Amino acid sequence: MQIHGFQKMTLLDYPGKVAATIFIAGCNLRCPFCHNASLVTRINLADYIPTEDVISYLKKRRGLLDGVCVTGGEPLLTDGVFELLSEIKSLGYSVKLDSNGTFPEKLRRAVFGGLCDTVAMDIKNCPEKYPETVGIKDFDISPVLESVEFLKSGAVDCEFRTTVMPELHSAEDIDKIGRWLSGAERYYLQAFKDSGDLIRGGFSSPSPDFMNILQKTALKYIQKVEVRGI
Repeated sequence: MQIHGFQKMTLLDYPGKVAATIFIAGCNLRCPFCHNASLVTRINLADYIPTEDVISYLKKRRGLLDGVCVTGGEPLLTDGVFELLSEIKSLGYSVKLDSNGTFPEKLRRAVFGGLCDTVAMDIKNCPEKYPETVGIKDFDISPVLESVEFLKSGAVDCEFRTTVMPELHSAEDIDKIGRWLSGAERYYLQAFKDSGDLIRGGFSSPSPDFMNILQKTALKYIQKVEVRGI
């Protein structure tokens, strides 16, 4: 299991819980604004963290931590994630799984196997702008569409989220996303911020006014829409 980052405590990554976050290297997308390039295009093998070290720490923190967030990269890229999730669940932790939705069968396996308690799925943009936004010219969006419909079915607690930058997102794009996600319980608009670890630069942070416009746009279709990062 290619664990290349481990945050031992966070109050942000798993809303409502004191959690630890595990970062798994590797991703099948190349979003130019990705803030974790060191987990995608610049993986340093020296940053590898043995799985047994992570599990050992989680054993010691039972009763102090409520949950564990498993993120990436794209955690579902490798089948090894299922063993990791199983080990975490066996310790009694609540698990939040972050995913880009490109592996619907693996997502269903994690959910129906009882390996995660909530899923956070990234919605990169409206469907027609996915290739540009994920950095893959001939990107096939059908697996993403399948994952969205699965999560909207209510099989597991979930949230959808979009990282917003004015260079890639307009109010019209968010309107299209809102129509697409109509019926979802929660949608978050996250303001882009340059982490210094991007795949490609050239993006700016949206203004609070712009984010408020996008929030009002999405609220036409989704009951709960919140803004993060402003």
